[in-house]
Amino acid sequence: MDHPLFTDDLKLTPYWWDDAPRPEIANAPLPDKVDVAIVGAGYTGLTAATVLARAGRSVVVLEAEDAAWGCSARNGGQIGSGVKPSVAELESRYGREGGHAIIHEGFNSLDYVINFIEAEKIDCDLNKGGRFIGAHRPSRYDSMAKSFRSLNAIRDFDWHMVPKEDMDQELATEAYHGGAVLPHHASLHPAKYANGLVQTALKAGATIETHTSVLGLATGESESTLTTTRGKVRARDVIIATNGYTQRLTPGLRRRVIPIGSYMIATEEIDADLMKRIMPKQRALSDTRKVIYYYRSSPDHRRVVFGGRVALKETDPKISGPRLHEVMAGLFPELAETKISHSWMGFVAYTFDHLPHIGSRDGVWYSMGYCGSGVAWASYLGHKIGHKVLNDKKGDTAFDTVSFPTRPLYTGDPWFLGAAVAYYKAMDKWGS
Repeated sequence: MDHPLFTDDLKLTPYWWDDAPRPEIANAPLPDKVDVAIVGAGYTGLTAATVLARAGRSVVVLEAEDAAWGCSARNGGQIGSGVKPSVAELESRYGREGGHAIIHEGFNSLDYVINFIEAEKIDCDLNKGGRFIGAHRPSRYDSMAKSFRSLNAIRDFDWHMVPKEDMDQELATEAYHGGAVLPHHASLHPAKYANGLVQTALKAGATIETHTSVLGLATGESESTLTTTRGKVRARDVIIATNGYTQRLTPGLRRRVIPIGSYMIATEEIDADLMKRIMPKQRALSDTRKVIYYYRSSPDHRRVVFGGRVALKETDPKISGPRLHEVMAGLFPELAETKISHSWMGFVAYTFDHLPHIGSRDGVWYSMGYCGSGVAWASYLGHKIGHKVLNDKKGDTAFDTVSFPTRPLYTGDPWFLGAAVAYYKAMDKWGS
């Protein structure tokens, strides 16, 4: 398909959809009135819907596309426990107690997802094999160890460093100067997980209306009205769960999240001995770059699934695919001739303070801004926002007193993204 690295049957849809296509849900007539209307049928909205429906609330989830069409079924499936800011940054912003509480929330989010999957018996290829983070510069090896020591003083967890001379135990690459192993991290099949959440929400009693775009939202003191492409719905409470796909429907939220395209490829099937050699531990994998690359073997350990940001502006997966392949082959030269079977992208949502946010604003509830760690955060905070709507103490989080910042002149179109990506790429290459 226009490039020698593509297979003849290249797909521009996520590899994950081959085994877990978007579920077909027959729409019913829209209800006139519900207790809670949720905009967005991804991890956040589906988890919140389950909490609320199980509590006896009438819930409708309104989705413009198929259920979990967005990044919930497009991501890398890695589950971590971290937050982006360092311990020192968090302590400086929120004080020792507030900063440490946010760090604990990161660990809580990971525990929540794993416990939820196991309790609900969701078949999503959950792999609790841990994560390896490669140090792409020698200085990052030392700074990473320092960072984990700081975290370990706040929350006890297993971790260990792997020096460069022992790298072959983790990865068959010469590109890293050692790295770190986090045994408590995990991975899953993101589309299978999303489909499991759809079924969980439906069984709980929630209604999911797909291909139902919300065109307008009028909020009131006791009731809001949502105007959709299929009619109007009145709701006592509204949850906005759109993350990287937040649009003009909620301008106050849109100007607080930065949509960033994250691009992925999957390779054609690879010889089993080669896969075992290059990725012997089948861990989730990433590195210390600011413009991060994240990758792993497919759940059946027959392909490499590789993702990252390879362009200053949003681009076509047919363009991003070969660029990602070049980076992958730089790590694993043995894959230089391996072809790409799938190339796709999805939008994640970053925030100006690099933290997720949850709460209420402009008459609606929201949870969003997961900064590329949405498998854990969206699930965990989705269940938290459900409990907030119930006015339940189970909804309390360390983010409840954290303001949700924006910047002057920003309305949701990240005009500055190209310059920011160029700066971070330069820091990755030449910075300390």
